[in-house]
Amino acid sequence: MKTKIISKIQNQMKPFLNQGQYLKLTNSLLNSFKDIEILDNNNDSNESDNNKLLTSFLSAKQVEGRSEKTLIYYKSTLEKMLEKINKQVYNITTDDIRKYLYEHKQEKNSSKITIDNIRRIFSSFFSWLEDEDYILKNPVRRIHRVKTGRVVKEVLTDENLEILRDQCKDIRDLALIEILISTGIRVGELVKLNIDDIDFYERECVVFGKGESERIVYFDARTKIHLIEYLESRNDENPALFVSLNKPNKRLGISGVETRLRELGKKCNIPKVHPHKFRRTLATNAIDKGMPIEQVQKLLGHVQIDTTMQYAMVNQSNVKIAHRKFIS
Repeated sequence: MKTKIISKIQNQMKPFLNQGQYLKLTNSLLNSFKDIEILDNNNDSNESDNNKLLTSFLSAKQVEGRSEKTLIYYKSTLEKMLEKINKQVYNITTDDIRKYLYEHKQEKNSSKITIDNIRRIFSSFFSWLEDEDYILKNPVRRIHRVKTGRVVKEVLTDENLEILRDQCKDIRDLALIEILISTGIRVGELVKLNIDDIDFYERECVVFGKGESERIVYFDARTKIHLIEYLESRNDENPALFVSLNKPNKRLGISGVETRLRELGKKCNIPKVHPHKFRRTLATNAIDKGMPIEQVQKLLGHVQIDTTMQYAMVNQSNVKIAHRKFIS
């Protein structure tokens, strides 16, 4: 409430003051209200104001191109925080946020990565409130990034891939595996593909990634052969590239792909077989074989090259060979 009053006074006086006068007014208001606590006991008002600001924030992020999945995650994360702290956003302090993150970690036994993801969402929300002049200062600014150790994530070996191929009793599953390992596309991009999107002559297709960004991905000859064989085996009229095995042969969804890969992994005794593992494997193999990191970035559709580096795990034996070649 105190912050809201100060902001209101600032906004009313801003048109009549130059930058120096505006700063002096701000400091005077902060000092004057420093030892004064103003409470708003109307919890309904708190909730109403917070909901309006949260809705406006999510709308702004939607305009910026955030996916529906991301917006749902933002909404859920922020609603839990606002409900737990139970203050108007104007009155939420750095200590409130720190306490919330600490208690969340203790209650949920959350990893450092999870806590830092939550912190980043809070920072985005309060930075937006500050930029839009709803609050004076972002309370998350003084809460630094949570340091996390780098976890080397597993990739699929050549042996793993051959075993998975041998386990495929249906040509659809084989085509599915081949296009995932050959293109490195996201599962969300895969399930949106239609048959007409595939250029078999050039062995490429156009996919729409995060934020509706468009890019071309490529597949190898083996993938082309299995895709054609799969499409020739179908009797349905569905335009989707991959459909369910049983009638009415609906477009295969993300959960359908994940379930099928998990089942194949269990049959082959290969742990954690999921779509993203194929993507990580492609990135690792590409860098391992000498593809420039900028080209891998383009292939995967990453905006930031740092993201590409997180996906790729360079083979240690190649590091040793490179050391001998360039340094020893």
